Amino acid sequence: MKNEAKTYKYLLLLAMLLWGGGWTALKILTYTQTIEVIVFWRFFLMSLSFIPILYFFNKPITLNRGALVYIGSSSVLNILFMVFSFIGISAGSAGSGSVIITTFSPILTFILFAFLYKKHLNKVQYIALTLGLVGGFVLLELDDISLFLNSSNIYFLLCALVWAGVTLLSQHSAKHIHPIHYSFFISIVATISAFIYGYDAGLLSVFDEGLNFWISLIYLAVFGQAVATTIFFMASSKLGSQTTSSFMFLVPLFALFSAWLVLDESIELHIIIGGLVSMLAVYYLNKK
Repeated sequence: MKNEAKTYKYLLLLAMLLWGGGWTALKILTYTQTIEVIVFWRFFLMSLSFIPILYFFNKPITLNRGALVYIGSSSVLNILFMVFSFIGISAGSAGSGSVIITTFSPILTFILFAFLYKKHLNKVQYIALTLGLVGGFVLLELDDISLFLNSSNIYFLLCALVWAGVTLLSQHSAKHIHPIHYSFFISIVATISAFIYGYDAGLLSVFDEGLNFWISLIYLAVFGQAVATTIFFMASSKLGSQTTSSFMFLVPLFALFSAWLVLDESIELHIIIGGLVSMLAVYYLNKK
């Protein structure tokens, strides 16, 4: 059991690395196409990429009522996450978005878990939540509320809340469906929904795009989503939502470096300070 847990933790490190680069890829995509087009092709390619994954694991697919409920709920949340992140990244920077989302999400996951399951907090956890609020205050620049309301930060915060819900759902979905099948059916439902919504939005216009667009789209859909998200869901079912979500504090490190290297984005001081304080809060929230 210990070796299995260690293996999942190593896989989580890989998933966080892939997720970090995904923010840069998404930023590149926002320069060229509309949200309807990107959302559809992201989920469509993600669905295709699951075919070899399903063949490799060769697990029999079983669906029951409970599995369908989790798949439907998570599909809605995944679409919302993609929409909010697209809008936020369009107006803001890839580095800032990754830091805000990935530091707030574990904290919100913990709060939701404690609220839904009526878990009593100890003194250390209260201190950690206070640190999280302080870090969030710095990250979101709440000294100027008008700046917050008119910026991409509010969308990044919504992304964090949505992903907290996705994390909790993925943990409990394992009782009804294998994590790989769970990820696959989420992408299928999301693809169909995105097609119905954006079928007249010029979906075939992507074939006029250049190499950079396709590299970014394939990276985001296959590596940044199909591979990384499947690892995340599998680890969540084995290690629990709180432990799994705590690994997300590594994503900003990879995302900031990727955005600086590829997009030449500057790393703002308030992002570094707020991110470090919030990461410290996540560490203490998950400390036994």
